Amino acid sequence: MNILKRGLLFATLSISIAFVGCSNDDTEDALGNWIKRSSFDGPARSSATNFVIGSYAFIATGYTGDEYLNDLWAYNSDGDYWEQKANFTGPARSAASSFELNGKGYVGLGYDGTNKLRDFYQYDPNSNSWTQKTDFSGTGRYSAIGFQVGGKAYFGTGYDGNYLKDFYQYDDTANSWTLVTGFGGNKRRNATVFVIDDKAYIGTGINNGVYQVDFWEFDPSTDVWTKKRDLDDDEDDHDTYLITRANAVGFSMNGLGYIACGESSKSIWEYNPSTDLWNEKTPLEGSARTDASGFAINQRGFVILGRAGSAYYDDVWEFKPLEEQNDDDN
Repeated sequence: MNILKRGLLFATLSISIAFVGCSNDDTEDALGNWIKRSSFDGPARSSATNFVIGSYAFIATGYTGDEYLNDLWAYNSDGDYWEQKANFTGPARSAASSFELNGKGYVGLGYDGTNKLRDFYQYDPNSNSWTQKTDFSGTGRYSAIGFQVGGKAYFGTGYDGNYLKDFYQYDDTANSWTLVTGFGGNKRRNATVFVIDDKAYIGTGINNGVYQVDFWEFDPSTDVWTKKRDLDDDEDDHDTYLITRANAVGFSMNGLGYIACGESSKSIWEYNPSTDLWNEKTPLEGSARTDASGFAINQRGFVILGRAGSAYYDDVWEFKPLEEQNDDDN
């Protein structure tokens, strides 16, 4: 073998060894495990809405692919079973919005197959009954977000024929709505929201076919919106990430936020508000999906329902962010 050939062979081997070494050093399995829980007792559906009261998650309305729904189901997280409750008394709908406030659940907005809705209802878990409240004071819309933070409840964004970015606060004592400080982000529908330490974090969604990358923190004590790192951030001080999507779910546990699924995805990302950084976790072990529901009950996170194309799901998954993935526990 001549000197040139020996040199080329040595260089090729060196590059190959270096590549394998870097791959082994840099590749790290994502942390997180998914446990399959008791399947939803109602019809499989997408675009349901939910609120949490105590150790129960309440799932209302949605769409089966053929029918708009007005049923209500409660998940007992202590016993891992479902109970049917009094039907939602408004028109059947999908893509509604909801929140919990002072021990009661509230549901409004949405789409009934014809109309963009603005009616609004309160659910009392003690009497298992619904009461219609003052209509939402913004335009009728669907795919808006609803949340309660710091004892204050809000509906905002969505689609009324136009993509929206307005926010309204609901006062349950006065039974009234008030337009609040303007949101500095882009217009959107199908966004996600989660709450950590009395601040709400809002991101993702779509506007005129474009996925939104801006991410915002809202402090209800000051009514101030603060822009955080974009969801497609590639700064040198951390790993690059790309979390842009719509129709995802958001929830929080133990001081960290999570965005999961959306647009037939099964990925889940964890947000640390102290660093303003995201970390990818083990993907959902069930089917990839969009228009699912997500919530946290007593620091336990869940992703349920949703669809992929014409397939609609009724499965329920609990996410354990600190556990190693285990394929044998489902």
